[in-house]
Amino acid sequence: MKNCYVCGSPYNIEIHHVFYGRNRKNADKDKCVVPLCRYHHRGLYGVHGKKGEQLDKELKQFCQKKWLEYYNATIEDFIKRYRINYL
Repeated sequence: MKNCYVCGSPYNIEIHHVFYGRNRKNADKDKCVVPLCRYHHRGLYGVHGKKGEQLDKELKQFCQKKWLEYYNATIEDFIKRYRINYL
């Protein structure tokens, strides 16, 4: 959690909650967070930037895959918990 997940930078690290809104509590419990540098978090192409949709999608897919592996769960289990499927 000390380096940006995208570029590896150790500078200006911010914790990004991959799933937010109505899913934030479950995401916090499940530790669905990644470290991002300020650019990849809030910059133009960052997950919260105007052109960051692709990175946001990739992080959601990555986190869902890891969640499925960690809990030895199915996509249906993920949908029950988060009400959506990103894969």
